[in-house]
Amino acid sequence: MVRLSHLLISSLITLGANAESSVLDLIPDNFDKIVLRSGKPALVEFFAPWCGHCQKLVPVWEELAQSFTFAEDKVSIGKVDADEHKELGRRFGVQGFPTLKWFDGKSDKPTDYDGGRDLDSLSAFIVEKTGIKIKTKKSPPSAVEMLTDKTFKERIGGDKDVFVAFTASWCGHCKSLAPVWETLATDFAAEPTVVIAKVDATAENAKSTAEDQGVRSYPTIKYFPKGSVNPEDYEGGRTEPDFIEFLNEKAGTHRAVGGGLDANAGTIASLDAMIGKLSSGSSLATISEEVTKAVKGLQDKYAVYYVRVLDKLGKSQSYAENELARLEGLVKRGGLAPEKLDDLISRSNILRKFSKQESIKGEL
Repeated sequence: MVRLSHLLISSLITLGANAESSVLDLIPDNFDKIVLRSGKPALVEFFAPWCGHCQKLVPVWEELAQSFTFAEDKVSIGKVDADEHKELGRRFGVQGFPTLKWFDGKSDKPTDYDGGRDLDSLSAFIVEKTGIKIKTKKSPPSAVEMLTDKTFKERIGGDKDVFVAFTASWCGHCKSLAPVWETLATDFAAEPTVVIAKVDATAENAKSTAEDQGVRSYPTIKYFPKGSVNPEDYEGGRTEPDFIEFLNEKAGTHRAVGGGLDANAGTIASLDAMIGKLSSGSSLATISEEVTKAVKGLQDKYAVYYVRVLDKLGKSQSYAENELARLEGLVKRGGLAPEKLDDLISRSNILRKFSKQESIKGEL
């Protein structure tokens, strides 16, 4: 009974997806008419629903089909469930999934597609075969800094931490990394002391740098601390959270997934420890004097904000609570420049350290 329900739900999901899909569903009854005798070429995926690689290809294949809907009279993008329709798979020598084949629309002898399975590679293949000029959307400028032999020497060892991915244009893993790397660069775009960069190790103007850095496989990722030309090889995971965690630890930043700041941004642990004494009976005046002295030896831009908040609390015991509410309102309203948003979040984090000290009101 449970299995029947599962199959029914799966079928409904499939029907719903197919209703909106731009990919042609090919079965034994329509395959010859659409693919072999239409006079129109077709790129066909032979897949199995249980295949992990096939599942990963689904959104790419759908986007590919959508990209060529304007030329549906000139080329078809289709798929065959070769697990259900085994006869079609056998007919065209399909032995693994996914298998991609190109049909010229005139014969039953397709050619295998052996290129990359990303949108750019698939689109380029169809354009090469058909001469169709694809309509592309203008992409926003990249937040990743491309480094050459010349700019690499200028950037590394300076006043910024540099996180570099050495890639190759033909590398499938590099293509998978590309959108994650772009997202990471966007996350750190407002971070003035961090650079997310890339070196095309196969480009003539960057080959020398890759060789000098001992790059032998792709992608190779290296972290260069500010002021140093000696890198640390990155060997962690390749997800956005993995990269952010690594950079926060190494560069002392406080970025969160999505580009925002975490709950510790702006705060200073040594000063927080002093503020914490308020809850153990220390007077506001004593803490204020202690913090003021400590701030003189700190370079952190938010150190003086602690002194300011303490001064305001001496005049109004509800300052931290009221100011926090005001800043949160500004953040919620939106429309702020990235730098301003970072500043408000950092100050809000500091104010929360004060608002947690319940003894403040009693002492004032």
